[in-house]
Amino acid sequence: MIRHILLIKFKESSPLSEVEKLKGLFEAMPEKVEGVVSVEWGINDSPEGKNKGYTHSVLMTFANEAGRQNYLPHVEHEALKQIFSPLLEDIVVFDYTF
Repeated sequence: MIRHILLIKFKESSPLSEVEKLKGLFEAMPEKVEGVVSVEWGINDSPEGKNKGYTHSVLMTFANEAGRQNYLPHVEHEALKQIFSPLLEDIVVFDYTF
């Protein structure tokens, strides 16, 4: 299995309604894209103050490499990016196999 972690810093001008729409798109991925096992959406609530402006995270789990390779060019991923890109200040993407 593969974990796909996104740490997200949204632009201050990003409307909350668009961020919520994005959340729904991410959470629907397991139903829409073969190989996506699960998606978790989270908002930083650490009291340590070390998030460097990153406020949200997405943790996706792929069944295997084939699942990741299916997701990356998938039409649903492309649709998600169309909404995501204008809202995004910065992102960290980190994958690992377990």
